[in-house]
Amino acid sequence: MDNGGGSEAAAQPLEWKFSQVFGERTAGEEVQEVDIISAIEFDKSGDHLATGDRGGRVVLFERTDTRDHGGHRRDLEMMDYSMSRHPEFRYKTEFQSHEPEFDYLKSLEIEEKINKIKWCQSANGALYLLSTNDKTIKLWKVQEKKVKKVCDLNVYPEKAAGNGPIVGSTVSTSCKPYLANGGCRERSFGCASNDFSFPPGGVSSLRLPVVTSQETSLVAGCRRIYAHAHDYHINSISNNSDGETFISADDLRINLWNLEISNQSFNIVDVKPANMEDLTEVITSAEFHPTHCNMLAYSSSKGSIRLIDMRQSALCDTHSKLFEEQEAPGSRSFFTEIIASISDIKFAKDGRHILSRDYMTLKLWDINMDSGPVATFQVHEYLRPKLCDLYENDSIFDKFECCLSGDGLRVATGSYSNLFRVFGCSEGSTEATTLEASKNPMRRQVQTPSRPSRPLGSLSGVVRRVKGTDNAGVDANGNTFDFSMKLLHLAWHPSENTIACAASNSLYMYYA
Repeated sequence: MDNGGGSEAAAQPLEWKFSQVFGERTAGEEVQEVDIISAIEFDKSGDHLATGDRGGRVVLFERTDTRDHGGHRRDLEMMDYSMSRHPEFRYKTEFQSHEPEFDYLKSLEIEEKINKIKWCQSANGALYLLSTNDKTIKLWKVQEKKVKKVCDLNVYPEKAAGNGPIVGSTVSTSCKPYLANGGCRERSFGCASNDFSFPPGGVSSLRLPVVTSQETSLVAGCRRIYAHAHDYHINSISNNSDGETFISADDLRINLWNLEISNQSFNIVDVKPANMEDLTEVITSAEFHPTHCNMLAYSSSKGSIRLIDMRQSALCDTHSKLFEEQEAPGSRSFFTEIIASISDIKFAKDGRHILSRDYMTLKLWDINMDSGPVATFQVHEYLRPKLCDLYENDSIFDKFECCLSGDGLRVATGSYSNLFRVFGCSEGSTEATTLEASKNPMRRQVQTPSRPSRPLGSLSGVVRRVKGTDNAGVDANGNTFDFSMKLLHLAWHPSENTIACAASNSLYMYYA
């Protein structure tokens, strides 16, 4: 994808640097299952980042290095300066989004783990976002609330010091040490008494107490709960460009919701066969087109992507386009169907390209060309001899996410040993960088030549191989790979070369 002269910038591979880490583990520290991050999402502006974890919590971070002292965005000419600086985020707030539940009708435990987070349009200074676990979607509003305080009480210094009663106040002597002349106290009159005696000589002046707003605190409130619409586990939610609707997808159905209506949804895709024994594929991911509110795409466990147009019919049983790669003759094996399953799809910002991630590769598709992907990137080809082991320890079913840069020139996805890969996808690019989620992302990097994975016309994919005769036991950095350390979740900033990725309970951020 070349966005007008962008290929020159893409000719040189980016040099990635560590930016910051939240929740870093100390050596030997045991990670609690509930603290493991399960979702990451930047908002449209890139100024806010949300993470969800297996304990049902949502944590928000906000950008601090692109704001001036007044809290306003800097002018455009300052943006080049800020983009060259190291991006900084800070912890903003967190809230408990989902709790564990039990479905008594189906004798099924519903865990609180956050599967996906999507940002909605912000309004009136408040942030809105959708979060979902396996069954229930919630709309959250996060805003600053002012704490009201009562000021200008009729408190005399000598009386407040404990020499006598307080004039014209309902505050008992136990509260006196907290008050000074004209001081403030929070609006909680828990220590009232009926002491209304006046000082000798009468009162010189009486002041009316004033309620003022001084402190602000962030409050997260649940505005809508979208429940009881999915029989199977929700794997995707996606906001529509119209700002009014969103979709939620499970293994067999995709539902369309209006953000304002929580008790009703429309089933727009249903792949459930009349006889469940005839089931051959399930829905794995779904996403709305970034600009066309009538179009969406969903992927399947058979490695295909279907583009559907909601203008054609109310129930989108037939797709307008089907994208799938033809199987090479003689290449079929026991694992072929398992590793072909697509775990994640993302539309590029231009809406013309779709990025998909299956177990072994990243594929870039042009929605105007359904004959096959325009580029294929080998993520961890060195694992192919280990597919038996991966099947036995269930790692072959891991669902890795993928992401694209805002300019569409690069793509990224995760792997094992807390590694992630960044590939250039502009014309002629051979960029293929392997990074580790640590403070030194280029640690023990093995410099190896890249070569195209297959002829792809103008756009070329790349594969990195480690020097040596046997790559079966080492990853792309030349280290023994660790299947327990998997980098499943990552997100690319919408307008800058900043990547946030989750390694267990730690959130790592890198910039280039």
